[in-house]
Amino acid sequence: MSTLYTTSATALAGRNGQVTTDDNKLDLGLSYPKEMGGSGEHTNPEQLFAAGYAACFSNAILHVAREMKVALKSAPTTATVGIGPNDNKGFALTVALAVELDLPQEDAVKLVQTAHQVCPYSNAVRGNIDVKLTVNNVAI
Repeated sequence: MSTLYTTSATALAGRNGQVTTDDNKLDLGLSYPKEMGGSGEHTNPEQLFAAGYAACFSNAILHVAREMKVALKSAPTTATVGIGPNDNKGFALTVALAVELDLPQEDAVKLVQTAHQVCPYSNAVRGNIDVKLTVNNVAI
């Protein structure tokens, strides 16, 4: 693979600390969500993952649409990320991607399925996290 871009982030104290990127464009306080016994005062890793996945997947849809010569100006995507205990006394994530496209359903489904093969986040989690997809409120 030829790397096009590299970045890094440093967390100082896990889920109750600070995270900063190497260029300081992202500098956030972190805290456990209230549902996990924390203050919920700051963002958390699951929110950051959801934001990154939603943005990346939306862009993958737009990329695929351009490649397929489909006129599409936006691809609203909501990523819902959950965390819970797994069978190995650790933790695992769940992901659901909900996409809304102003296209005939068959065309929208084809774009989303292709984007799921293109998106780097989807490729990174494939085989590790079961990602549920919906297009225009219909599970695919």
